[in-house]
Amino acid sequence: MDILVIEDDVLLGAAIQRALRHAGYETTWERTGARGLERLQALGDGVALVDLGLPDIDGLEVLRAARSGNVTAPIIVMTARDDVGSKVTALDAGADDYLSKPFHLDELRARIRSVTRRCQARATRRVEVGTLHIDLDNYDVQSNGERVELTAKEFALLRALAEHPGRIVRREVLERMLYDSPTGVSSSALEVLVHGVRRKIGPERIRTVRGMGYLILADGPAETNRSPSHDRLS
Repeated sequence: MDILVIEDDVLLGAAIQRALRHAGYETTWERTGARGLERLQALGDGVALVDLGLPDIDGLEVLRAARSGNVTAPIIVMTARDDVGSKVTALDAGADDYLSKPFHLDELRARIRSVTRRCQARATRRVEVGTLHIDLDNYDVQSNGERVELTAKEFALLRALAEHPGRIVRREVLERMLYDSPTGVSSSALEVLVHGVRRKIGPERIRTVRGMGYLILADGPAETNRSPSHDRLS
């Protein structure tokens, strides 16, 4: 994994770079905010360590510019400003963690591991079924690259099916999840909901398994995880 260090202090920057390389990280060190921001915008899946007291651009401005430019890499702020207000400001500006100077290099390595785990966990909260992309955190659905507007119940139904692609989700399970009861809703309520989702993402994507429930296919009616021959699909 790549680590970008944006730190103007020569002794500290060299020590951080040496320690991280020794730990097996590919490490790039920049001493100004301008150069650091350029590197940060191209960082990709790495982690950035940003000092707030840079000589040309304040570290907070580097942080804000990175986030406004859609940089999603984890950013750990390093600074001698250890008051609560500075920490809150940095976190609100988009920092993932805050490390007060002086700090031990073992703590720095632990913070890097921590933000990496958190970002990996966030990344798993996306479900993809063929060209259907579901962002579970932001309630965003895209089909063939176009955003799909769903109601809350439609989103919950689609999520339940998409988390088990090619597998039958039983009708009573869906009714219990969506309506808090498998028997306290109209017999047609679920069918109406399924119809609405089909209309928005494509009718061929969701199949009915009569007498059992529904399943979602990756892309259309291709042969995907076929049910046993006695299951009738429509």
